[in-house]
Amino acid sequence: MAKNASFGNAKNNKEDEFYTQLPDIEKELSHYRDHFKDKTILCNCDDPRISNFFLYFALKFKELKLKRLITTCYKNQEADLFSQNNCEKAVWLDYYGNPNDPTSTDFSTVEIKELKGNGDFRSQECVELLKQADIVVTNPPFSLFREYIDILMKYEKKFLVIGSQNNITYKEIFKLFKEDKIWLGYKAGDMAFKVPEYYTPRKTRYWQDETGQKWRSMGNICWYTNLDIAKRHEDLVLYKKYSKEDFPKYDNYDAIEVSKVSDIPFDYYGILGVPITFLDKYNPNQFEIIGLDRYTVPKQFLVGGRVAVNGKSKYARILIKRKK
Repeated sequence: MAKNASFGNAKNNKEDEFYTQLPDIEKELSHYRDHFKDKTILCNCDDPRISNFFLYFALKFKELKLKRLITTCYKNQEADLFSQNNCEKAVWLDYYGNPNDPTSTDFSTVEIKELKGNGDFRSQECVELLKQADIVVTNPPFSLFREYIDILMKYEKKFLVIGSQNNITYKEIFKLFKEDKIWLGYKAGDMAFKVPEYYTPRKTRYWQDETGQKWRSMGNICWYTNLDIAKRHEDLVLYKKYSKEDFPKYDNYDAIEVSKVSDIPFDYYGILGVPITFLDKYNPNQFEIIGLDRYTVPKQFLVGGRVAVNGKSKYARILIKRKK
C-alpha cells in the first residue's frame, strides 16, 4: 500500500462517506435476485449498524435464499453521526439469518465483532473475508474506485457497486469495459446520499432536511457490475439516417462525431465517436468497442487530449463500431 494514500487520508481529504438510501438499493437490486440464491454476500465498506446494504440483505435473507452475509467497515467511519454507536474500532458482522424467526426485523442482538486491523478493504484480514464471498455489493470510497475494482478483479469476484460515471474514462476501468469484463447496471444518473455533519456545505446539490441531516446529490452516479442482466442484451433502437452534414468526421481520424447516443445512425458501419453515456445502452452483440479517444487516437491528432471537429475538441468520446 506504500504507493497509495491511506484509506483514512483518502476519506478525510476526499470526503468519501456517502450513505446510500435503502430505496435506491432496493430498486437496483431487484434486477439481480436470481444471482443471490445460495450465495455469500460481502458488503466490505459498510458499518452493519448503519448500512442500508446490510439492512437490505438482512431483511431479505430468507426471501433471497442467501447462504451468508458478511459486512466490514473502516474504523474511521463516523457512525455516531447517524446513531449512538461509534467506530473507534473496525468492525465486522457474520450473519446466517435467523432460523428461529426468519421474519424478524430486529438485528440488534446480532454480534458485532472487532477486526484486528483498521478495516481497509485492501488489508489481508479483509481480503481473507473477500475470498470467502461469492458476490460483493456496496458503495466503495469514490476516490479509491480504481483500487477497489482492481482487487475485485484480482480475486475474480462477482460484484455490484456504486461509482461515478467519470470512472469510465480511467484507463484501467475502460479496459475492462472494452474486454467485456464489466458493464453498467440499470440506474444511471442522479442519486442523493446522506453525508456526515462535518462535510463542507456547497452551493448546489446540497441541502439539510428538517432533522438537520446533511445531503448531497450527484448527477452522474451509476452501478458497475459483472453480473449478467437482461438489459445488456437489449438492442438500442436506431432510427436516424446518416448524412455528412449531421455527422462530421473528426480531424485527421477516420470516425464520425455522434453527439447524442440516440442519434447513432442505423445505416453507418464505420467508426463512431459517442458520449460515455453510450455504455448505459451498450449491447456487446450489437456494437464493438474500439477504444476511448485519448487512448486510441494518435496524440498528434487530438486537441486537448480529445478528438476534434474543425479544431474544436469534444468531451470524452468512446469509439465504437456496429456489428453487422
